[in-house]
Amino acid sequence: MVNKDFFAALADLESQKGIPQEVFIEALQNALISARKKQGGAGAIELKLSPEKGTIEFYSVRTVVEEVENRDTEISLEEAQEIKKSYKVGDKIVENFKPKDFSRIAAQTAKQVILQKLHETERDAAMNEFSDKEGELVVGTIRKIDARNVYVELGKGQVEGLMMPSDQVPGETYNVNDKIKVFVKRVKSGYKGAQVLVSRSSAGLVRKLFEEEVPEIKQGSVVIKEVSREAGARTKIAICSEDPRVDAVGACVGNKGSRVNAVVEELHGEKIDIIPWSENPLEFIAKALSPAKVISVTQLDGEKSAMAVVPDDKLSLAIGKDGQNARLAVRLTGWKIDVKSESAAAKLGYGVHDLEEANQETETGKEEE
Repeated sequence: MVNKDFFAALADLESQKGIPQEVFIEALQNALISARKKQGGAGAIELKLSPEKGTIEFYSVRTVVEEVENRDTEISLEEAQEIKKSYKVGDKIVENFKPKDFSRIAAQTAKQVILQKLHETERDAAMNEFSDKEGELVVGTIRKIDARNVYVELGKGQVEGLMMPSDQVPGETYNVNDKIKVFVKRVKSGYKGAQVLVSRSSAGLVRKLFEEEVPEIKQGSVVIKEVSREAGARTKIAICSEDPRVDAVGACVGNKGSRVNAVVEELHGEKIDIIPWSENPLEFIAKALSPAKVISVTQLDGEKSAMAVVPDDKLSLAIGKDGQNARLAVRLTGWKIDVKSESAAAKLGYGVHDLEEANQETETGKEEE
């Protein structure tokens, strides 16, 4: 049979979806086997394709045997010799047939098998494309929104990213067809195809946005040590320089704040404190409580527990609304921090001269009363 359109379709599949022609031919063979079974036909299927001539020939193949175990692929010697007396055991009986003779049900079966194979191939190709994308930043297009979840089209459109409620940012608005940057949390293969769990609320998103904006981070001269985040409200990011010639904070802020502002814009105004990391945990705690100025920090009894003393009029700033600033500092440093005003510390019998001084220089945003 002549079918130049078939070969044109194969070429389109290979160029547009990256599916090799051999994969489609295999799917077609399997489909024809299923279709022949629907009709009650027997025999393995072979295809002879001639792209130059634009022709496809279909053959059913059965092997001559003494005792038939599989009627789909075998024929008894007696039956074979009824077709041709010279047939003997081991011979192959090849019969030409035309798929257009198939019934409507058989043709539908063939179509379903082919579509299933193509879907599986596309899924596998998509999984291969995203198998190394975990922990990365990708750009997608929002395709669907339901009562809880946001679905994002990723890559070449064969992978669906799922953003669950816990990965959405309070206050952010998501609209169908919007382009969106997301953090890939996990890639897995499910019965419905490749599934990629993506997030806008993850601390990893902020880390990757800074890597994208700050060349010194990509080059390794500036290192992100820790990130703590309450999505939509505030993030604290601790950084340090591996090169004494490089100012880590300055690199992340950028000229006139261009780099940090680009990240803030992507996060729709989320506040970001850039904290210089310190090997001295007490010094690090003092910096982590930015934008509040800390008078002193001392280690208390117990592992990783400290008291931070701040001026009386900065206590609310140090603690933050609903305890947010102190909570983020705890996550950033890994220490339990008890924030006290200077007068409260004095009432407890602590004087500033009794406390271990911590470095008071902080490199953060403006104070917010």
